[in-house]
Amino acid sequence: MAKAKKLFTIGYEQTPPTAVLDELEQAGVKLVVDVRAVTSSRRPGFSKKQLAAGLDERGIGYVHLAALGTPREGRLAARSGKYDALEKIYSKHLETPQAREEMDELSALVKKAGPVCLLCYERDHTHCHRQMIAEVIEERDGVTVKNLAAPVIPGRA
Repeated sequence: MAKAKKLFTIGYEQTPPTAVLDELEQAGVKLVVDVRAVTSSRRPGFSKKQLAAGLDERGIGYVHLAALGTPREGRLAARSGKYDALEKIYSKHLETPQAREEMDELSALVKKAGPVCLLCYERDHTHCHRQMIAEVIEERDGVTVKNLAAPVIPGRA
């Protein structure tokens, strides 16, 4: 019997890039799928180009699936701590043709690429849309989901 595929998730809130990269490498991740709608970051090392370069140095691939990012109103709800609203907004977003297409692409990547990790900002996966993505892939593709957490740096946002 084939071994179940793994899908990891990670958020980079309160962590430096090296800690996130170390965590991904230790978990055996082969591909990071960035599920942020906006890939620029005020945090050094986490904007799209910097992140992709850092991952490449560790032998980890990078793909950005923008249509799986949270719409603006969902990001605003999350920032306000309105996680029920985020869930409703994001559930509706997942019904869009673009999101469905990228969910299919993610499924294919998980099946082909080896251990894949969804990346977003929020440290707590229960407060992030990436948890909803992971649950869909887990249910539909029978993967095992594990949420990673790099060490926190005190005083970091």
